[in-house]
Amino acid sequence: MQAQNLPALRLSQAWQGEAPNPLTEPRLYEGVMLRRVVGYALDVVILSFIAMGVWAALGVVGILTFGLLLPLQALAMAILPLAYHTCFIGLRGATPGMQLVDVQVRCFDGTRPDLLNALVMTVLFYLSITVTTFLILIVSFFNERHRTMHDYFSGTVVVRSSVLAGSRPLEELPG
Repeated sequence: MQAQNLPALRLSQAWQGEAPNPLTEPRLYEGVMLRRVVGYALDVVILSFIAMGVWAALGVVGILTFGLLLPLQALAMAILPLAYHTCFIGLRGATPGMQLVDVQVRCFDGTRPDLLNALVMTVLFYLSITVTTFLILIVSFFNERHRTMHDYFSGTVVVRSSVLAGSRPLEELPG
């Protein structure tokens, strides 16, 4: 079954109108919730390794400066997840964990999110899970595109990468 109104994976192309309807393009959303959870778990593992390296490097710097720069460790640990998710989603459309499980983030109009949109999405994600201890993610069970609250507020949708890659290209967007 060929995708009807979906783009090839190019930054200059997008689907027409709003995100494809799950009733007409169900393959685009198949297994997205579970894949997002697994992708996030993989990202946590990757981030843990990165954090250990940053922590060690800043620890050495802190010791060499007689503790004056040790507060940088705390700051770096707070900024690291934000930078990781923002940069990967804003520049590639998906984090390494998301890429491994075949999902990517798209704006509701089909374009890839820019860095500002990715930052908004990431900040909203971390704020919402901090306040609600992941309970806010239940929202994804009650809508047809499996969007979470941070998806709604940042104007994004998560779709299967392989379905987009196998679709026929649309015409170029103006501009």
